[in-house]
Parts: sequence; C-alpha cells; structure tokens
Amino acid sequence: MTFKIHVIDVKNQLQNYIWLLEETVSGDVVAIDPTEAGLVRDYCQHNHLKLSQIWLTHWHQDHIGGVPKLLAHHPLPVYGPREEISKIPFISHPLQHDDQFYFHGLKVQIIAVPGHTLGHIVYFIDALDTLFCGDTLFAMGCGRLFEGSAEQMYHSLNRLAALPPQTQVYCTHEYTLSNAQFALHIEPDNPVIQHRTRQVQLQRKQGQITLPSTIALELETNPFLRVESAEEFARLRALKDHF
Repeated sequence: MTFKIHVIDVKNQLQNYIWLLEETVSGDVVAIDPTEAGLVRDYCQHNHLKLSQIWLTHWHQDHIGGVPKLLAHHPLPVYGPREEISKIPFISHPLQHDDQFYFHGLKVQIIAVPGHTLGHIVYFIDALDTLFCGDTLFAMGCGRLFEGSAEQMYHSLNRLAALPPQTQVYCTHEYTLSNAQFALHIEPDNPVIQHRTRQVQLQRKQGQITLPSTIALELETNPFLRVESAEEFARLRALKDHF
C-alpha cells in the first residue's frame, strides 16, 4: 500500500487548506477538515479519486462547513472529537485521546489537544511521519485560545513537540508569513528564524504553499514551542493576539 497527500487551497479569507490522504492502489481518499464540499468533489472527480472518509479536528465552521453537502450525496464515515459531538452532530465515529483506528491498514492515532477549542483532536500517523493538526500547531505559530486556557494549550503543544522530530506537520491555514514576522519580533537574533522567514517570504511571493513543516523545524523556529512555562506561553499568546 502506498499513500499520497494532496492539498486543496480554499483561497478564502482565512487561508484554509483541505488535506486529502489517498491510498493510491484503490484511489480512496480521506478529506480532512473539508471547508467547502464543491472543492472536494471537483478535486476528486478531476483526479479520479473516491472520497471514502472525513476526519474533523474541531467544530469551527471553516473546518466542518463542507460536510453536510458531502454527506448529502452519499453517506460516509465521519471521524471527529467526541467532546464536540453536540456541535458536530454528523460525527459517526467519535474519538478521544489515545483512540486509534485504521485506514487501509494504516494506523491512525488520536491525540487530544484542548486549547483552541475544548475538544480539539489531531490525527497522528506514525508509519507516514504525518500529523494533521488542525488549528493547534501552526508553522511558526499556534491557534488562538477561543475556549481553552493557556495552560491547556501549553500542555497540548508539548504533547505535539514530543512527537518524532521528522514528523510532517500539516496544519489547516497559510499563516506562516505573519507567524514568521512575529517569531522574528520575539527572537530577532535567531539565525534559524531569520533564514526561515526569508524562505517563507520568497515562497509566498512565488505563490507557493509553506507547508508541511516538521516538528524538528518547529522546535527551532516556533516561539510557542520554545517557552518553558504556561505563564510564559500566556504572555506570548497575548502579545501575538495584538501583534
């Protein structure tokens, strides 16, 4: 079995990406956080792929917006956070921390990461060195605290920081440039941050996607993974909110 990851750029104001995980022999795909149904359907049709599952990380509309229309055409298993089932009633497979399931023999592990929302989960696939992390960890940044506390988010990010360094980080928004500018503001003398910021500026100038990142790169360049206490994290998050 071989697997391939595709990206759909939603080109919306929030700069969402929809990730698709394909099992290449069957052409079966999973849509992760499908913002818009039409984009997923068109992409699958154009690339001869068959949508077979939907994975959701949290309840925000830009992550679940496309699901009802995708289900209207044919019922599909929808995996998502058990804690948020009241807000995402179409979840058929509720998941919580340490749960696991399989997609074409590929083991998928669930990590609970409260902070951005209280029930936010991420999908870790050890065999592919891949993490689909929604709005918890961003390239050079992290999600805002809409529901959870700074302490929760600090511990959630530490959980992700402890994953193997080669893990590819697939987050859901193209926020890397603004995150890089903030990281540079916090650590102006960090040569790795300087270099990555130049790289990101060039990529965006050329209309290129800046993802995926890796856990190793985030540990070197993401100020939110470089703090040593929940208090320090809270200060940094408040600074970023007003940056």
